[in-house]
Amino acid sequence: MTNRDIHLYTASTMNGWKPVIFLEEAGVEYDLTYIDFSKKEQKSPEYIKLNPNGRIPTIVDRSNNDFVVFESGAILWYLAEKYNKFLPSDANEKSRTLQWLMFQMAGIGPMMGQAMYFQRIAAKQGHEDEFAIRRYVDESRRLLEVLNTHLEGRQYLVNDEFTIADIATYPWARAYYWAKVSVEGLPHLQAWFDRIDKREATQRALSIPKPYWAFFGKGDIEAVERENAARFESDVKKT
Repeated sequence: MTNRDIHLYTASTMNGWKPVIFLEEAGVEYDLTYIDFSKKEQKSPEYIKLNPNGRIPTIVDRSNNDFVVFESGAILWYLAEKYNKFLPSDANEKSRTLQWLMFQMAGIGPMMGQAMYFQRIAAKQGHEDEFAIRRYVDESRRLLEVLNTHLEGRQYLVNDEFTIADIATYPWARAYYWAKVSVEGLPHLQAWFDRIDKREATQRALSIPKPYWAFFGKGDIEAVERENAARFESDVKKT
């Protein structure tokens, strides 16, 4: 452990990768603490003092009197303002960036997260709810269609500038495979995937702290699915 400005607490999830992508893309050195879900470290008293919601990610800015930021969207906004990166200077463009960031936080993340949960976790534990699955898969597809329409004629979500809106949205939307949501017939969305797939820093970030390529349809998918479902076994039994 060094004494770099940013101390990041995270794990390999779609939300957990967001600040990693930012920091890797920005070339900012940081300290990282891996939060092990299997050990319930996100619920430890020490971590709850930082993040009262017991979720990841969280950052501590040592250069700002150990200021703590939790919630992945708020972390991206804080880092963007701190380092003057991936956030337009024009007021209207900045607002558009915030709008698309909120679109991810309020829509794509929750809907695709539930699609993943009911299919990859609950169903694997014997709790298959066809109505819930259809509801969340259909709504996830609708939201991806919104992205596809918006991306027509654009390189990134806010005109041609890579911003925190792209950073927030990419790991979720790109994990359409894990949510079992089709992206057929969405060429502008797929072109956006291709552009970000080629960004070396973003792809490097997806291997930190641990890669889960199965989320993106690669590698030993069955093994990862079993491991992922097992992490949430006790939570599923409570429902």
